[in-house]
Amino acid sequence: MKINKVAPAKSDYLAPLVTIPKPPDVLYVLGGIPDDRQPTIAIVGTRKPTAYGREITESFSRQLASRGIIVISGLAIGVDGIAHRAALEAEGTTIAIIANALPNIYPASHRQLAHDIVDHGGAIIGEHGPDEEYTVGKWSFLERNRLISGLADAILITEASAS
Repeated sequence: MKINKVAPAKSDYLAPLVTIPKPPDVLYVLGGIPDDRQPTIAIVGTRKPTAYGREITESFSRQLASRGIIVISGLAIGVDGIAHRAALEAEGTTIAIIANALPNIYPASHRQLAHDIVDHGGAIIGEHGPDEEYTVGKWSFLERNRLISGLADAILITEASAS
């Protein structure tokens, strides 16, 4: 898959990212992002959801995606993956913001999900690309989360762990 470099300042859809702390000058994108700004919701939560957490995540993601709202999340195990998959099942658009450098997909168990996202008109977006040597650390997920929250019009935490 081809990785494109996109400057948030030159993209209507990514434009909200110019206002976040430490805005990225460029993002790396697999797949396609909308040309224009569209309603976008982040659906995030625990990596170990309960049965109720899975059910509510699937329900919200399907209903919102079926109404044309773009669902974004972090491609992580748990709520993130459930939200992406449910949006795809609703034939909606979903975008994954990753913490690592493209073209690597982490976690590896979500490689097929990442391909499905791109194949169905969504995108995988990262702040780091193939021309960088980048090591993932605990801070990487905070960096990713600022992109998720900066791009979303609203954030839905369907279930969170106590710690």
